[in-house]
Amino acid sequence: MSTIFDFSVKDRKGKSVALKEYAPEVLLIVNTAIKCGFTPQYEELEKLYEKYHSQGFEILDFPCNQFGQQAPGTDESIHQFCKLNYGTEFPRFKKVKVNGDDADPLFKYLKEQKGFQGWDMDHKLAGILDDMLKKDDPDYQQKPDIKWNFTKFLTNKRGMVVDRFEPTTSIEVIEERIQQLLHENI
Repeated sequence: MSTIFDFSVKDRKGKSVALKEYAPEVLLIVNTAIKCGFTPQYEELEKLYEKYHSQGFEILDFPCNQFGQQAPGTDESIHQFCKLNYGTEFPRFKKVKVNGDDADPLFKYLKEQKGFQGWDMDHKLAGILDDMLKKDDPDYQQKPDIKWNFTKFLTNKRGMVVDRFEPTTSIEVIEERIQQLLHENI
């Protein structure tokens, strides 16, 4: 059975990185954008990173320009924006496509493991996203595609995808799952 540790990705400078370098850490893999209504989540993500990194937790940030062209610019300009505006210290990778035939193989795998989980309709942007996506595809909820920026996949220490969190999921829910996985024995 394959795990995310079987994949390699490109860092923001184009160098190949084998994800097995992160074994046996708990990983939160996120597709991000710098001009999105969810961009302030960088602040929450950085707090999680600071709190749990020393316990074996890592966040892998993959900018993606597929949703509303909200990740414009170069990999380096995106990195500088995140450092200056949110003080992020977690690793940022080369911009990727997460949907379509030319989606990055890692994201194809992630979507195969965990499909769309539904919106938290208490979030102020959930209704807007739901309406917008239904116009293009009334059955969008049945498909595993990533629906928007800041979709998060959580893996356990063995590299298995155990959760998918849509961008409307509260950081408290995500943090609770991270804590559980960090305390799991391999």
